[in-house]
Amino acid sequence: MTSPVVVLIGPPGAGKSTVGALLAERLGVGYRDTDADIVATAGRPIAEIFIDEGEPYFRGLERTAVREALEGHPGVLSLGGGAILDDGTRALLTGLPVVFLDVQLSDAVKRVGLDAPRPLLAVNPRKQWRELMEHRRPLYTAVARAVIETGERTPEQVAEAILDALELRPAAGDRPRAAHREEQA
Repeated sequence: MTSPVVVLIGPPGAGKSTVGALLAERLGVGYRDTDADIVATAGRPIAEIFIDEGEPYFRGLERTAVREALEGHPGVLSLGGGAILDDGTRALLTGLPVVFLDVQLSDAVKRVGLDAPRPLLAVNPRKQWRELMEHRRPLYTAVARAVIETGERTPEQVAEAILDALELRPAAGDRPRAAHREEQA
């Protein structure tokens, strides 16, 4: 089993995709996003899957995509915002270098807007986002080795904060080097 060097979790608008790609570049590793994996496998956007098949069906696809990525991707991995809702997924994340990218509602709105096609935020998006975070924040923090606040930071600053928090160093040439990391309690 080849585990990711970093796993990014967090809500919509936290910057997982942008920061993940930047972090992968700095570490000289590949980048993978489980939401993109689901879209590629299903051949249609996530919003359509939610509408046509329902959330339980989507969560099943997500569970499979996350498991496969955790077992075989040695680079930077971003998980969809709701992936941590699954008990099995949280168990798989135990002991991995998981980083929770935390973001406040106002910053999330600036980054992605709340009119984007996000099925769980379709009606009264600000209220839904707040409720979603009340439920998910404890799950995010429970599996995270590090919590990085993304508000008022550029993607480059967030990437640097992740490197510091996990004691990772940018790649020399094309091989990533990681400092010795001990599990944090």
